[in-house]
Amino acid sequence: MTIGSKLLRVSGAILFGLSCAIPAQVSAQAYQCRIPSRVSVPDVPRDGSVRRSAVTGYTLALSWSPEFCKMREDSARHARQCSGRSGRFGLIVHGLWPAGDDHWPQWCESSRPSPSDLNPNLCMTPSARLLVRQWEKHGSCMTRNPRTYFSVTRILFNGLRIPDYDRVSREDELTAGIIRTRFVDANRGWFAEAVGVHLNERGWLEELRLCYDGRFMPRKCDHRRFGAANAAPAKIWRGL
Repeated sequence: MTIGSKLLRVSGAILFGLSCAIPAQVSAQAYQCRIPSRVSVPDVPRDGSVRRSAVTGYTLALSWSPEFCKMREDSARHARQCSGRSGRFGLIVHGLWPAGDDHWPQWCESSRPSPSDLNPNLCMTPSARLLVRQWEKHGSCMTRNPRTYFSVTRILFNGLRIPDYDRVSREDELTAGIIRTRFVDANRGWFAEAVGVHLNERGWLEELRLCYDGRFMPRKCDHRRFGAANAAPAKIWRGL
């Protein structure tokens, strides 16, 4: 069995188990998202050295799009995600990152993805440039096939029930711990120590980082991925 086949088999089995354990997915993360009729494959420059190591776990990084798009609504580079013309987005997939025991593997040898590899993912990750970068920097160290990498990422994302963080943003005395708790409450099998919450320097939610072991089961995050302490005051920008 190839590494790619193993990834799909394990992640698919995890999703099946979750689908039997929880109600239908609540997905309010891509509001009226439209897939473009044509997509180009941008060139992405390498920003670091090649690092190879055995993969012992994974991180699924979910970016809070309203915060990212603050001050970027008129950016041509980020028009699909931030202009509103292709839909409105909540949590989107930043990337699926393999982890080793000592460091992150990155920039392994990779093949170039095709437009058909990218197209099915443009509501999950509304940026062709970001998709290509995540494949070349991270996915290439998991499998040789970009389609497998994106398929595994979709399986994991579609297996999650995303809380209504617009509503959570209105809770009194919001903290990073409450953001974690709302995610755990919605997803059986998850626990707070496996949910990283990353805030910017002003305390606004930027990203959730979900920590998995080598079989795609939730596991405790290390300090770097865990992010803000539970008691840290937090805010969630709703894009208004």
